[in-house]
Amino acid sequence: MSSISTEHIKNTRSYLRKQTLQMIIEQFDSTLMNLTKAERKTKYQKMSESPFSFFRGSAYLYYYDVTQIPFHYHTPSDKPTWLMGDLHFDNFSAFRNEDGENVFDVDDFDEGYLGSYLYDLLRMAVSIRLYAEDLGYSEEDQDNLVSVYIENYVKQLQQFEEANENPVELQFTQQNTEGPIKDTLAELESHSPTDALEKQTFINNEGNRQFIRKKDKVNELEDSEKNLIKTAWSSYTTTLKDEVDNNLRHYEIKDMVEIVGAGVGSTGLKRYLILVQGVNTEDHMTDLILEAKEARTPIPAYFFPYDQAFWDTNKHEGLRVIKTQKAMHHKQDPHLGYITINDKEFYVREKSPYSAEIEPDHIQNYPEFKQTVTTMAKISAKIHARADSDIDHHYLTYHSETEILNVIDTWENLRNEVNHWASFYQNRVKQDFTIFKEWLKEKNE
Repeated sequence: MSSISTEHIKNTRSYLRKQTLQMIIEQFDSTLMNLTKAERKTKYQKMSESPFSFFRGSAYLYYYDVTQIPFHYHTPSDKPTWLMGDLHFDNFSAFRNEDGENVFDVDDFDEGYLGSYLYDLLRMAVSIRLYAEDLGYSEEDQDNLVSVYIENYVKQLQQFEEANENPVELQFTQQNTEGPIKDTLAELESHSPTDALEKQTFINNEGNRQFIRKKDKVNELEDSEKNLIKTAWSSYTTTLKDEVDNNLRHYEIKDMVEIVGAGVGSTGLKRYLILVQGVNTEDHMTDLILEAKEARTPIPAYFFPYDQAFWDTNKHEGLRVIKTQKAMHHKQDPHLGYITINDKEFYVREKSPYSAEIEPDHIQNYPEFKQTVTTMAKISAKIHARADSDIDHHYLTYHSETEILNVIDTWENLRNEVNHWASFYQNRVKQDFTIFKEWLKEKNE
Protein backbone atom coordinates (compact mmCIF):
# COMPACT_ATOMS: atom_id res chain seq x y z
CA MET A 1 0.00 0.00 0.00
CA SER A 2 1.37 3.42 -0.89
CA SER A 3 2.21 5.99 1.75
CA ILE A 4 -0.38 8.32 0.20
CA SER A 5 -3.15 5.74 0.73
CA THR A 6 -2.00 5.06 4.29
CA GLU A 7 -2.08 8.75 5.13
CA HIS A 8 -5.54 9.06 3.59
CA ILE A 9 -6.83 6.26 5.82
CA LYS A 10 -5.35 7.83 8.94
CA ASN A 11 -6.74 11.27 8.20
CA THR A 12 -10.26 10.38 7.04
CA ARG A 13 -11.78 9.90 10.49
CA SER A 14 -10.32 13.19 11.74
CA TYR A 15 -11.56 14.94 8.59
CA LEU A 16 -15.09 13.62 9.03
CA ARG A 17 -15.17 14.62 12.69
CA LYS A 18 -13.95 18.09 11.80
CA GLN A 19 -16.78 18.41 9.29
CA THR A 20 -19.28 17.30 11.93
CA LEU A 21 -17.88 19.71 14.49
CA GLN A 22 -17.94 22.58 12.01
CA MET A 23 -21.50 21.79 10.92
CA ILE A 24 -22.81 21.76 14.50
CA ILE A 25 -20.93 24.88 15.57
CA GLU A 26 -22.14 26.81 12.53
CA GLN A 27 -25.73 25.66 13.02
CA PHE A 28 -25.89 26.72 16.68
CA ASP A 29 -23.55 29.68 16.98
CA SER A 30 -24.35 31.24 13.61
CA THR A 31 -27.80 30.13 12.43
CA LEU A 32 -29.59 29.72 15.77
CA MET A 33 -27.70 32.03 18.13
CA ASN A 34 -26.81 34.66 15.48
CA LEU A 35 -23.50 35.38 17.20
CA THR A 36 -21.47 38.15 15.60
CA LYS A 37 -17.92 37.51 14.43
CA ALA A 38 -16.63 39.33 17.52
CA GLU A 39 -18.83 37.27 19.85
CA ARG A 40 -17.74 34.02 18.21
CA LYS A 41 -14.12 35.04 18.50
CA THR A 42 -14.57 35.72 22.22
CA LYS A 43 -16.37 32.43 22.80
CA TYR A 44 -13.85 30.36 20.87
CA GLN A 45 -10.91 31.98 22.67
CA LYS A 46 -12.42 30.82 25.95
CA MET A 47 -13.13 27.34 24.58
CA SER A 48 -9.50 27.11 23.42
CA GLU A 49 -8.14 27.38 26.97
CA SER A 50 -8.45 23.68 27.84
CA PRO A 51 -10.46 20.52 27.02
CA PHE A 52 -12.69 21.29 30.02
CA SER A 53 -13.37 24.82 28.73
CA PHE A 54 -14.13 23.37 25.30
CA PHE A 55 -16.55 20.88 26.91
CA ARG A 56 -18.32 23.69 28.77
CA GLY A 57 -18.78 25.72 25.61
CA SER A 58 -19.90 22.90 23.33
CA ALA A 59 -22.98 21.48 25.03
CA TYR A 60 -24.64 21.18 21.61
CA LEU A 61 -21.89 18.78 20.51
CA TYR A 62 -22.32 16.74 23.70
CA TYR A 63 -26.06 16.34 23.13
CA TYR A 64 -25.57 15.57 19.46
CA ASP A 65 -23.26 12.70 20.43
CA VAL A 66 -24.87 11.36 23.59
CA THR A 67 -28.44 11.17 22.28
CA GLN A 68 -27.32 8.74 19.59
CA ILE A 69 -26.25 6.10 22.17
CA PRO A 70 -28.89 3.57 23.39
CA PHE A 71 -27.92 3.45 27.08
CA HIS A 72 -29.34 0.66 29.22
CA TYR A 73 -30.42 2.75 32.22
CA HIS A 74 -32.71 5.36 30.65
CA THR A 75 -36.03 6.04 32.33
CA PRO A 76 -39.21 5.62 30.21
CA SER A 77 -39.86 8.48 27.79
CA ASP A 78 -43.21 9.16 29.46
CA LYS A 79 -41.52 9.58 32.87
CA PRO A 80 -38.87 12.24 32.18
CA THR A 81 -36.78 13.95 34.85
CA TRP A 82 -36.59 17.71 35.09
CA LEU A 83 -32.97 18.19 34.07
CA MET A 84 -30.61 20.98 34.98
CA GLY A 85 -29.39 20.43 31.40
CA ASP A 86 -25.79 21.63 31.80
CA LEU A 87 -24.61 19.75 34.86
CA HIS A 88 -20.85 20.06 35.23
CA PHE A 89 -18.29 20.69 37.95
CA ASP A 90 -18.27 24.50 37.61
CA ASN A 91 -22.04 24.90 37.79
CA PHE A 92 -22.14 24.50 41.57
CA SER A 93 -21.50 27.33 44.03
CA ALA A 94 -22.11 28.64 47.53
CA PHE A 95 -24.65 31.43 48.02
CA ARG A 96 -27.07 32.86 50.57
CA ASN A 97 -30.76 31.98 50.26
CA GLU A 98 -33.68 34.28 50.99
CA ASP A 99 -33.69 33.30 54.68
CA GLY A 100 -30.06 34.36 55.10
CA GLU A 101 -28.70 30.80 55.17
CA ASN A 102 -25.47 29.95 53.35
CA VAL A 103 -26.04 26.94 51.08
CA PHE A 104 -24.20 25.04 48.35
CA ASP A 105 -26.17 24.05 45.26
CA VAL A 106 -26.34 24.12 41.47
CA ASP A 107 -26.40 27.63 40.07
CA ASP A 108 -27.17 27.58 36.31
CA PHE A 109 -30.62 26.79 34.92
CA ASP A 110 -30.47 28.16 31.37
CA GLU A 111 -30.71 24.68 29.83
CA GLY A 112 -33.47 23.38 32.10
CA TYR A 113 -35.63 20.84 30.28
CA LEU A 114 -37.29 17.42 30.60
CA GLY A 115 -35.51 14.19 29.65
CA SER A 116 -33.71 11.14 30.96
CA TYR A 117 -31.76 11.75 34.19
CA LEU A 118 -28.81 9.98 32.53
CA TYR A 119 -27.99 13.02 30.40
CA ASP A 120 -27.24 15.06 33.54
CA LEU A 121 -25.23 12.21 35.08
CA LEU A 122 -23.18 11.52 31.98
CA ARG A 123 -22.32 15.19 31.49
CA MET A 124 -21.31 15.51 35.13
CA ALA A 125 -19.19 12.35 34.97
CA VAL A 126 -17.27 13.61 31.93
CA SER A 127 -16.68 16.95 33.66
CA ILE A 128 -15.36 15.23 36.80
CA ARG A 129 -12.85 13.31 34.72
CA LEU A 130 -11.75 16.38 32.74
CA TYR A 131 -11.50 18.53 35.87
CA ALA A 132 -9.51 15.85 37.70
CA GLU A 133 -7.19 15.38 34.74
CA ASP A 134 -6.53 19.15 34.66
CA LEU A 135 -5.47 18.90 38.31
CA GLY A 136 -3.09 16.02 37.56
CA TYR A 137 -5.08 13.11 38.98
CA SER A 138 -4.49 9.65 37.52
CA GLU A 139 -6.96 7.70 35.42
CA GLU A 140 -7.54 5.39 38.40
CA ASP A 141 -8.40 8.40 40.57
CA GLN A 142 -10.79 9.65 37.87
CA ASP A 143 -12.49 6.22 37.80
CA ASN A 144 -12.84 6.29 41.58
CA LEU A 145 -14.24 9.81 41.65
CA VAL A 146 -16.95 8.91 39.13
CA SER A 147 -17.68 5.83 41.22
CA VAL A 148 -18.06 8.03 44.32
CA TYR A 149 -20.40 10.31 42.39
CA ILE A 150 -22.69 7.53 41.12
CA GLU A 151 -22.78 5.64 44.44
CA ASN A 152 -23.75 8.73 46.42
CA TYR A 153 -26.28 9.84 43.79
CA VAL A 154 -28.10 6.50 43.97
CA LYS A 155 -27.89 6.26 47.78
CA GLN A 156 -29.32 9.76 48.13
CA LEU A 157 -32.22 8.84 45.84
CA GLN A 158 -32.84 5.82 48.06
CA GLN A 159 -32.95 8.08 51.12
CA PHE A 160 -35.71 10.06 49.44
CA GLU A 161 -37.55 6.94 48.28
CA GLU A 162 -37.52 5.52 51.80
CA ALA A 163 -38.66 8.89 53.22
CA ASN A 164 -35.58 9.20 55.40
CA GLU A 165 -34.96 12.63 53.90
CA ASN A 166 -37.16 15.10 52.07
CA PRO A 167 -35.84 16.53 48.77
CA VAL A 168 -38.15 19.52 49.06
CA GLU A 169 -36.42 20.79 52.20
CA LEU A 170 -32.92 19.29 52.04
CA GLN A 171 -30.14 21.88 51.89
CA PHE A 172 -26.36 21.61 52.01
CA THR A 173 -24.80 23.87 54.61
CA GLN A 174 -21.72 23.93 56.84
CA GLN A 175 -23.48 21.41 59.08
CA ASN A 176 -23.73 18.60 56.50
CA THR A 177 -20.75 19.23 54.19
CA GLU A 178 -17.01 18.71 54.47
CA GLY A 179 -13.73 19.89 52.99
CA PRO A 180 -13.61 22.58 50.27
CA ILE A 181 -17.39 23.03 50.17
CA LYS A 182 -17.59 23.58 53.93
CA ASP A 183 -14.69 26.05 53.68
CA THR A 184 -16.35 27.90 50.78
CA LEU A 185 -19.56 28.22 52.76
CA ALA A 186 -17.59 29.54 55.73
CA GLU A 187 -16.03 32.14 53.43
CA LEU A 188 -19.47 33.69 52.87
CA GLU A 189 -19.65 34.60 56.57
CA SER A 190 -17.14 37.39 55.91
CA HIS A 191 -19.23 38.91 53.12
CA SER A 192 -21.47 41.89 53.81
CA PRO A 193 -24.72 43.08 52.19
CA THR A 194 -22.93 46.08 50.67
CA ASP A 195 -20.00 44.19 49.08
CA ALA A 196 -21.50 44.19 45.58
CA LEU A 197 -22.49 47.86 45.83
CA GLU A 198 -19.03 48.90 47.02
CA LYS A 199 -17.24 46.91 44.29
CA GLN A 200 -19.47 47.80 41.35
CA THR A 201 -20.98 51.21 42.10
CA PHE A 202 -20.17 54.66 43.53
CA ILE A 203 -21.97 57.82 44.62
CA ASN A 204 -21.62 60.49 41.92
CA ASN A 205 -21.35 64.26 42.35
CA GLU A 206 -25.15 64.60 42.30
CA GLY A 207 -25.42 62.24 45.27
CA ASN A 208 -26.81 59.33 43.23
CA ARG A 209 -25.45 55.82 43.06
CA GLN A 210 -24.35 54.50 39.66
CA PHE A 211 -22.25 51.71 38.16
CA ILE A 212 -18.51 51.98 37.80
CA ARG A 213 -17.78 51.77 34.07
CA LYS A 214 -15.10 49.10 33.67
CA LYS A 215 -14.22 49.03 29.99
CA ASP A 216 -13.37 45.33 29.89
CA LYS A 217 -16.49 44.23 31.81
CA VAL A 218 -19.39 46.53 30.92
CA ASN A 219 -20.69 48.49 27.94
CA GLU A 220 -22.55 51.79 28.10
CA LEU A 221 -26.07 51.53 26.69
CA GLU A 222 -27.54 53.77 24.05
CA ASP A 223 -30.51 55.85 25.22
CA SER A 224 -32.78 53.88 22.90
CA GLU A 225 -31.85 50.60 24.59
CA LYS A 226 -32.26 52.12 28.06
CA ASN A 227 -35.74 53.28 27.09
CA LEU A 228 -36.67 49.79 25.91
CA ILE A 229 -35.69 48.36 29.32
CA LYS A 230 -37.50 51.09 31.25
CA THR A 231 -40.65 50.60 29.17
CA ALA A 232 -40.65 46.84 29.84
CA TRP A 233 -39.72 47.10 33.52
CA SER A 234 -43.22 47.16 34.98
CA SER A 235 -43.91 43.76 33.37
CA TYR A 236 -40.98 42.30 35.35
CA THR A 237 -42.35 43.41 38.71
CA THR A 238 -45.66 41.64 38.03
CA THR A 239 -43.79 38.31 37.73
CA LEU A 240 -42.19 38.46 41.19
CA LYS A 241 -43.28 35.84 43.69
CA ASP A 242 -46.37 36.66 45.73
CA GLU A 243 -44.46 36.65 49.03
CA VAL A 244 -42.57 39.80 48.07
CA ASP A 245 -43.90 42.79 49.97
CA ASN A 246 -45.64 45.41 47.84
CA ASN A 247 -43.05 48.08 48.61
CA LEU A 248 -40.48 45.89 46.85
CA ARG A 249 -42.56 45.27 43.75
CA HIS A 250 -41.92 48.45 41.81
CA TYR A 251 -38.25 49.36 41.86
CA GLU A 252 -37.12 52.62 40.38
CA ILE A 253 -34.24 52.05 37.94
CA LYS A 254 -31.25 54.19 38.90
CA ASP A 255 -28.67 52.99 36.37
CA MET A 256 -28.01 50.18 33.89
CA VAL A 257 -25.12 48.76 31.86
CA GLU A 258 -24.50 45.73 29.64
CA ILE A 259 -22.23 42.93 30.91
CA VAL A 260 -19.58 41.73 28.49
CA GLY A 261 -17.19 38.77 28.55
CA ALA A 262 -19.07 36.64 31.08
CA GLY A 263 -19.53 32.87 30.75
CA VAL A 264 -18.48 30.47 28.01
CA GLY A 265 -21.55 28.79 26.52
CA SER A 266 -23.65 31.91 27.15
CA THR A 267 -21.38 34.19 25.11
CA GLY A 268 -23.51 36.34 22.81
CA LEU A 269 -26.57 36.40 25.06
CA LYS A 270 -27.61 39.86 26.19
CA ARG A 271 -26.90 40.50 29.89
CA TYR A 272 -27.72 43.69 31.76
CA LEU A 273 -26.86 44.91 35.25
CA ILE A 274 -29.71 47.02 36.56
CA LEU A 275 -29.32 49.14 39.69
CA VAL A 276 -32.63 49.73 41.44
CA GLN A 277 -33.83 51.63 44.46
CA GLY A 278 -33.87 49.46 47.57
CA VAL A 279 -36.31 49.19 50.46
CA ASN A 280 -35.28 52.47 52.08
CA THR A 281 -35.63 55.28 49.54
CA GLU A 282 -33.53 57.55 51.78
CA ASP A 283 -30.64 55.12 52.06
CA HIS A 284 -28.42 54.28 49.07
CA MET A 285 -27.05 51.30 51.00
CA THR A 286 -30.22 49.27 50.43
CA ASP A 287 -30.04 49.59 46.66
CA LEU A 288 -30.11 46.31 44.70
CA ILE A 289 -28.10 45.10 41.73
CA LEU A 290 -30.21 42.89 39.48
CA GLU A 291 -29.03 40.91 36.48
CA ALA A 292 -31.26 40.43 33.44
CA LYS A 293 -29.95 37.62 31.24
CA GLU A 294 -31.32 36.62 27.86
CA ALA A 295 -32.83 33.14 27.74
CA ARG A 296 -33.14 31.11 24.58
CA THR A 297 -34.35 27.64 23.64
CA PRO A 298 -32.47 25.10 25.81
CA ILE A 299 -29.95 23.02 23.86
CA PRO A 300 -31.42 19.64 24.94
CA ALA A 301 -34.71 20.61 23.26
CA TYR A 302 -33.07 20.35 19.86
CA PHE A 303 -32.11 16.72 20.48
CA PHE A 304 -34.92 15.29 22.65
CA PRO A 305 -38.39 14.29 21.42
CA TYR A 306 -40.64 17.33 20.98
CA ASP A 307 -42.96 17.87 23.95
CA GLN A 308 -45.85 20.23 23.17
CA ALA A 309 -47.26 19.99 26.70
CA PHE A 310 -43.99 21.32 28.11
CA TRP A 311 -44.03 24.33 25.80
CA ASP A 312 -47.70 25.00 26.51
CA THR A 313 -46.74 25.74 30.12
CA ASN A 314 -43.42 27.45 29.32
CA LYS A 315 -44.26 29.94 26.60
CA HIS A 316 -41.61 32.39 27.81
CA GLU A 317 -37.97 31.25 28.00
CA GLY A 318 -37.33 33.39 31.06
CA LEU A 319 -40.26 31.73 32.81
CA ARG A 320 -38.84 28.29 31.93
CA VAL A 321 -35.49 29.19 33.51
CA ILE A 322 -36.89 30.55 36.77
CA LYS A 323 -39.37 27.66 37.04
CA THR A 324 -36.41 25.29 36.79
CA GLN A 325 -34.59 27.14 39.55
CA LYS A 326 -37.65 27.29 41.78
CA ALA A 327 -38.21 23.57 41.29
CA MET A 328 -34.63 22.71 42.23
CA HIS A 329 -33.91 25.20 45.05
CA HIS A 330 -35.55 25.11 48.46
CA LYS A 331 -35.60 28.87 49.10
CA GLN A 332 -35.04 30.93 46.00
CA ASP A 333 -33.96 34.46 45.27
CA PRO A 334 -37.12 36.55 45.94
CA HIS A 335 -36.23 38.76 42.98
CA LEU A 336 -36.56 35.99 40.39
CA GLY A 337 -38.74 37.15 37.53
CA TYR A 338 -38.86 37.45 33.77
CA ILE A 339 -39.26 40.13 31.16
CA THR A 340 -39.36 40.69 27.39
CA ILE A 341 -37.14 43.47 26.02
CA ASN A 342 -37.28 44.31 22.32
CA ASP A 343 -38.70 40.83 21.50
CA LYS A 344 -35.90 39.09 23.44
CA GLU A 345 -36.86 37.03 26.50
CA PHE A 346 -34.92 37.44 29.77
CA TYR A 347 -34.94 36.20 33.32
CA VAL A 348 -34.04 38.50 36.20
CA ARG A 349 -32.26 37.68 39.46
CA GLU A 350 -30.31 39.47 42.16
CA LYS A 351 -26.57 39.87 41.65
CA SER A 352 -25.93 38.77 45.20
CA PRO A 353 -22.89 39.81 47.26
CA TYR A 354 -23.13 36.41 48.91
CA SER A 355 -21.66 33.97 46.41
CA ALA A 356 -18.45 31.94 46.13
CA GLU A 357 -17.28 29.13 43.85
CA ILE A 358 -15.03 26.12 44.26
CA GLU A 359 -11.70 26.98 42.65
CA PRO A 360 -9.08 24.42 41.52
CA ASP A 361 -6.65 25.51 44.25
CA HIS A 362 -9.30 24.81 46.91
CA ILE A 363 -8.89 21.07 46.26
CA GLN A 364 -5.54 20.12 47.77
CA ASN A 365 -5.69 16.32 47.67
CA TYR A 366 -7.76 13.30 46.68
CA PRO A 367 -9.76 13.09 49.98
CA GLU A 368 -10.88 16.72 49.47
CA PHE A 369 -11.82 15.98 45.86
CA LYS A 370 -13.82 12.98 47.07
CA GLN A 371 -15.62 15.10 49.68
CA THR A 372 -16.53 17.65 47.02
CA VAL A 373 -17.82 15.05 44.55
CA THR A 374 -19.83 13.33 47.30
CA THR A 375 -21.79 16.51 48.05
CA MET A 376 -22.26 17.30 44.37
CA ALA A 377 -23.71 13.80 43.89
CA LYS A 378 -26.21 14.33 46.69
CA ILE A 379 -27.20 17.70 45.25
CA SER A 380 -27.68 16.11 41.81
CA ALA A 381 -30.05 13.58 43.38
CA LYS A 382 -31.84 16.33 45.28
CA ILE A 383 -32.57 18.48 42.22
CA HIS A 384 -33.89 15.49 40.30
CA ALA A 385 -36.05 14.22 43.17
CA ARG A 386 -37.31 17.68 44.13
CA ALA A 387 -38.35 18.86 40.67
CA ASP A 388 -41.24 16.43 40.22
CA SER A 389 -44.71 15.93 41.72
CA ASP A 390 -43.38 17.47 44.96
CA ILE A 391 -43.37 20.81 43.12
CA ASP A 392 -45.45 20.32 39.95
CA HIS A 393 -48.73 18.56 40.68
CA HIS A 394 -50.12 18.83 37.16
CA TYR A 395 -47.48 17.91 34.60
CA LEU A 396 -45.07 15.75 36.62
CA THR A 397 -47.50 13.52 38.47
CA TYR A 398 -44.92 11.02 39.74
CA HIS A 399 -41.78 10.92 41.88
CA SER A 400 -38.63 11.00 39.77
CA GLU A 401 -36.58 9.16 42.38
CA THR A 402 -38.98 6.22 42.09
CA GLU A 403 -38.83 6.13 38.29
CA ILE A 404 -35.02 6.40 38.28
CA LEU A 405 -34.51 3.71 40.91
CA ASN A 406 -36.91 1.43 39.03
CA VAL A 407 -34.48 1.20 36.10
CA ILE A 408 -31.31 0.76 38.17
CA ASP A 409 -30.52 -2.81 39.21
CA THR A 410 -27.38 -1.92 41.19
CA TRP A 411 -25.44 1.31 41.51
CA GLU A 412 -22.30 -0.61 40.53
CA ASN A 413 -23.78 -1.56 37.16
CA LEU A 414 -24.95 2.00 36.57
CA ARG A 415 -21.47 3.18 37.54
CA ASN A 416 -19.88 0.79 35.05
CA GLU A 417 -22.00 2.06 32.17
CA VAL A 418 -21.62 5.74 33.03
CA ASN A 419 -17.89 5.55 33.69
CA HIS A 420 -17.18 3.46 30.60
CA TRP A 421 -18.87 6.03 28.38
CA ALA A 422 -17.50 9.03 30.32
CA SER A 423 -13.94 7.72 29.89
CA PHE A 424 -14.53 7.26 26.18
CA TYR A 425 -16.07 10.71 25.82
CA GLN A 426 -13.32 12.35 27.85
CA ASN A 427 -10.89 11.17 25.17
CA ARG A 428 -13.30 12.27 22.46
CA VAL A 429 -13.42 15.76 24.00
CA LYS A 430 -9.62 15.95 24.00
CA GLN A 431 -9.50 14.84 20.35
CA ASP A 432 -12.25 17.32 19.48
CA PHE A 433 -10.34 20.04 21.31
CA THR A 434 -7.35 19.45 19.05
CA ILE A 435 -9.56 19.37 15.95
CA PHE A 436 -11.34 22.52 17.12
CA LYS A 437 -8.08 24.43 17.43
CA GLU A 438 -7.00 23.23 13.99
CA TRP A 439 -10.35 24.37 12.56
CA LEU A 440 -9.98 27.77 14.24
CA LYS A 441 -6.49 28.18 12.81
CA GLU A 442 -7.73 27.33 9.32
CA LYS A 443 -10.73 29.62 9.73
CA ASN A 444 -8.53 32.56 10.69
CA GLU A 445 -5.91 32.09 7.99
